[in-house]
Amino acid sequence: MYKKLVGAALALILSGCAQVPEEKQDPRDPLQSLNRPLYDFNMDVLDAYILRPAAKGYIAITPAPVRSSLVNFTTNLAAPTDAVNAALQAKPGDAGVNVARFLVNTTVGIFGLFDVAKSLGLEHKDEDFGQTLGVWGVGDGAYLMIPGYGPSTARNLTGDIVDNVVLPEIALSTPQTILVFALRAVEARASLMSQEKLLNESLDPYIFLKDVYLQRQLYELHDGNPPVEEEPEEFDEDFLENL
Repeated sequence: MYKKLVGAALALILSGCAQVPEEKQDPRDPLQSLNRPLYDFNMDVLDAYILRPAAKGYIAITPAPVRSSLVNFTTNLAAPTDAVNAALQAKPGDAGVNVARFLVNTTVGIFGLFDVAKSLGLEHKDEDFGQTLGVWGVGDGAYLMIPGYGPSTARNLTGDIVDNVVLPEIALSTPQTILVFALRAVEARASLMSQEKLLNESLDPYIFLKDVYLQRQLYELHDGNPPVEEEPEEFDEDFLENL
């Protein structure tokens, strides 16, 4: 099975390294000739044969309340990381909320299985190191399609490594870190089941996914208030007539 997966990946990468048509070129995506075959590998091989079946099985055997508790548990584990990033972004209020959520949910919420803090008005403040770098002025960098991981950017990939590997390793063992990552991945894939049709019916699923991802990252970077692009000024018809 492993050799088949590797062979499929190499075949897709080599077949996709041709020049990207001019109409599909995107300055945000300079590595598109490599990203597209990796996207195909993720969707046609890894997702089709591993992640999607795992997500379907997870949905079938896991009651909704248990799924909710697992989401609460993994979200609570990330609360200290969220608090650190909020502080690094000069958001002391959000940092304090995340610290309070962690304390309440870890104790009263039984290790985070129940989101008691939310009922107290302490809403989760999702902050990651990719956003922190963005607040510090670091640009997105190239759009990336990571095998077995999905869409990212150079900046967000760096942030994800810090958030999901460096910081958790301070408190969790490597097997525990892998287990938490696997839980998040399966739950994330399960939550996308209802949106599969939208992706599959788009004219170009690769571009659709890229645009959605980059828009979502911009939305999160600006805490739900992304800058509005200025519309181009309309031509002054009277001016044109006088030329």
